[in-house]
Amino acid sequence: MRIVVVGGTGQTGRLLVEALRARGHEAVPASPSTGVNAFTGDGLEQVLTGTDVVIDVTNPPSAGEAEATEFFRVTSENLTTAGAKAGVRHHVVLSVIGLEPASDLAYYRAKLAQEAAVRSGGVPYTIVRAAQFFEFLDVIMQANTRGDEIALAPVRVQPIALSDLVTHLVGIAESAPADGTVEVAGPEALALDEIGRRLAAPGRRVTSGGRPFFGADIPVDALVAGPSAFLAPTTLDTWLAGPRH
Repeated sequence: MRIVVVGGTGQTGRLLVEALRARGHEAVPASPSTGVNAFTGDGLEQVLTGTDVVIDVTNPPSAGEAEATEFFRVTSENLTTAGAKAGVRHHVVLSVIGLEPASDLAYYRAKLAQEAAVRSGGVPYTIVRAAQFFEFLDVIMQANTRGDEIALAPVRVQPIALSDLVTHLVGIAESAPADGTVEVAGPEALALDEIGRRLAAPGRRVTSGGRPFFGADIPVDALVAGPSAFLAPTTLDTWLAGPRH
């Protein structure tokens, strides 16, 4: 199949393009650096010509709620409008587990706007809600670090290895559209403060008094996958023992 990966030059996109090509697909990275701007629409008609599947793994240039919401909404509207004209058979978008219960987070409200645009876009779709990446855990810890103390609340997460997520996205692209939402997560639901203690560098003290997640008040299990989620195989211990470390 011809599969266009929007955001295909970013961390997730690059790995996804490589994995799709390894499966024999014509995987095309689409981003401003390749002459395609999904937000402005520049280059979309050309890149989507003859395309079977679009996978959107983009992120906004700004984390501000208004800017992120506009980016996600406009990008999804442009992609589905151009995709419908080009005969795209499946629009896949990467989203996040727990959007509704964790909607105290501005980024999550922006992702809800993206999902709404995809649902109304007129192209058969699958929304893939993924758990936090293992590769993102350091960012969470840094955001909650003050001096030598890392303040993390015992909110539970179910992190997934990026390589596992990419493998799952390839499988989704090769399957029929769900015309709905699916979830993918790691095999373990772990408290964030417990993860922090396992990841913290020597000399750093992890406390359990932080606000749950980037300063947002969310339910303790808001970021845990539901019972029908696909569970990837890589555990935190396996990931920690891998090449990254």
